[in-house]
Amino acid sequence: MLIGLDCAAPELVFDRWLNDLPNLKCLCRNGLHGPLRSCDPPITVPAWSVMMSSKSPGRLGVYGFRNRADHSYDRYLIANSLAIKEDRLWDILSRSGKRSIVIGVPGTYPPRPLNGLLIGDFLTPDTSCDYTHPPELKDEIARVVGEYVLDVRDFRSGNKNKILADIYEMTRKRFQLARHLLAKEDWDYFMMVEMGIDRIHHAFWDDMDPAHRFYEPGNKFENAIHDYYKEVDREIGELLAFADEGTDVLVVSDHGAKRMDGGICVNEWLMANGYLALAEKPASATPLSKAKVDWSRTKAWGDGGYYARVFLNVAGREPEGTIAPSDYEKVRDELIIGLTTIPDEKGEEIGTRVFRPQELYKEVRGVAPDLIVYFGSLYWRSVGTVGNGRIHTFENDTGPDGANHAENGIFLFRPAGGGISGGRRIEGLRITDIAPTILQLLGLPVPQDMEGRALTSSFAIPPKR
Repeated sequence: MLIGLDCAAPELVFDRWLNDLPNLKCLCRNGLHGPLRSCDPPITVPAWSVMMSSKSPGRLGVYGFRNRADHSYDRYLIANSLAIKEDRLWDILSRSGKRSIVIGVPGTYPPRPLNGLLIGDFLTPDTSCDYTHPPELKDEIARVVGEYVLDVRDFRSGNKNKILADIYEMTRKRFQLARHLLAKEDWDYFMMVEMGIDRIHHAFWDDMDPAHRFYEPGNKFENAIHDYYKEVDREIGELLAFADEGTDVLVVSDHGAKRMDGGICVNEWLMANGYLALAEKPASATPLSKAKVDWSRTKAWGDGGYYARVFLNVAGREPEGTIAPSDYEKVRDELIIGLTTIPDEKGEEIGTRVFRPQELYKEVRGVAPDLIVYFGSLYWRSVGTVGNGRIHTFENDTGPDGANHAENGIFLFRPAGGGISGGRRIEGLRITDIAPTILQLLGLPVPQDMEGRALTSSFAIPPKR
């Protein structure tokens, strides 16, 4: 049984609130727990597919929610299930005769056949779509929970009362459905992902964190995240009633969270430093895709998001490339130096890190960014709009958002057979270690091309026979 909590933060679960989370505390006391290092970039898409395939984003060719389809300037693809060409855990289990129940795992819409049941993720347009396998399962879902909530659609609306109510409704229905299926179905592997923690972090982190620039002491929503964590812990407790002594239990998150200090307008910086040219400057903040870019005078451009993707305009690769292939590394080196030295609004260093994809991944597939940028070590997001006329902004271009993602998620593991007396904290686990661990627990071979290592081999936990 694997319970996924998108964005759950180890600092909150382990360091601050564990005594208020009795079910997670019990798992810690009877098993292993610790931080789980996410992939790079540490974002929902691709992180859950990385976890379930034990393959890096480079190997998957998925670097975010939207990815360049080719080396043109305007073709992007949404990274839904069709973008994932590698086996994920339930694919391997299906071929081995194991039956899976998979609920809401990012990267599963549109659904593909498996041995078992699958309910699609937050990228499902709406419940009128065929979002389940088998297709008739959606009728059963409607009978059990009514209108199933795939996601909190407007979690950046700023309407905090509605966002909070919607998060609780989504969570209640997801866990209700999980209990219903666990009670009536046979399964070897159960997995669900609850998106509510991610949504509540983005909508309410500034209400909780005294270090956040928009925090106001004593505000109405100061305890919203804490109280929601308690509610999720309660729901987990009810789910654990379906995990007998013969069941291994894992609770994991794909990445963590941290406050957002502001946004760096990456394309404004590129314009100011002679890398990006516009044929016509927009009167107000405008997405780069809607601006008139003069590609004949442009060397680089960037995408907004929790991290920045910077692309170079290379001759012979892009349609109007301006950088000679022989100058590619020179320009990339220049950009790395320039981007890492962008200060905050007061002129102080923020600790930006810039990576070449080849430094992060053994293999780079698809159209990868030429540079991956964590502004302020992810305390700052990337803002892709042009027309602001300034480098720093404290108004998010996609709507109010108080949190960014952090590299470490959570990992809790209670092995079958009564667990580990007293429990212990472990360090050094990576997101790619989850799939091989589950395969070994189920007594199945780990494919050689998986990039992680099975936890059971390190801690002498016997697999099932």
